[in-house]
Amino acid sequence: MLKIGAHLSISGGYDKALQRVTDIGGNCLQIFSASPRGWNFAKITEETRSAFLQEKKKINIDPIYFHASYLVNLAGEERIANLSKQSLIAELNVASQLGIRGSIIHLGSFKENSPIVLDVSQDKRYSFLIDNILQILTSTPKDTFFIIENAGNRKIGQTIDEIAKIIKDINDERIKVCLDTCHLFSAGYPLRTQKELDTFLNDFDKKIGLNKLELWHINDSRDPFNALRDRHDNIGEGTIGISTFQLLLNDPKTKQLPFIIETPGFDGNGPDKKNIDILKSLRND
Repeated sequence: MLKIGAHLSISGGYDKALQRVTDIGGNCLQIFSASPRGWNFAKITEETRSAFLQEKKKINIDPIYFHASYLVNLAGEERIANLSKQSLIAELNVASQLGIRGSIIHLGSFKENSPIVLDVSQDKRYSFLIDNILQILTSTPKDTFFIIENAGNRKIGQTIDEIAKIIKDINDERIKVCLDTCHLFSAGYPLRTQKELDTFLNDFDKKIGLNKLELWHINDSRDPFNALRDRHDNIGEGTIGISTFQLLLNDPKTKQLPFIIETPGFDGNGPDKKNIDILKSLRND
């Protein structure tokens, strides 16, 4: 069965997001755990937990993911890194209580607008990044995943090699990967033909392992190929091309994974039914 959903608002409560995704034809979901404006740490009451779990079971929305705050930078200066750790520890603890699979995380950057070097001998902050991730893992429930999202700009995780090195050095089964189509396109990974997709997936499997690939963010791009800008567009309105989405939705190695849209919406109000319907129409079965 096709698993397709969207990143939607938690206005009014986590349970309201479940109904919103149903209304636009989705059956899986991504949400923030708290307001992304400022350092607002996730917390829930028993009433919130009960309402969410009841609604989740009733309308069968699964899987569900948190997306970590965009303020998170686990390689940044000490104050920001500590706030990032506190935020993710709170988020993953709430995820466990709600049956949410984990948090999708942009790791941050060593230095703004500068290519990163994942080599301890060249950037001492790399070991700082690894230590911070390990601290989060030891402080959070084992039934949650720490999901690294690839970057479409000059941030940590721009390349598969960078992500592979981080995963190898952490060496924890709770580390997973979320791949964003817009970010891959922006970082110079072509996926427009079956040959290009096969080459990419084989490389990913060799360096990371397809068992680590948890889900896809499926977004078009407003910018040209290899532009190192990660601005999302609606499906079919951007520069990626429909063929990429059609391949991903039908390839035996990817079609069983969840697909989450983060599109601006054809009405400009965020992920919508039209984007989901377009993607559904690309599925061969």
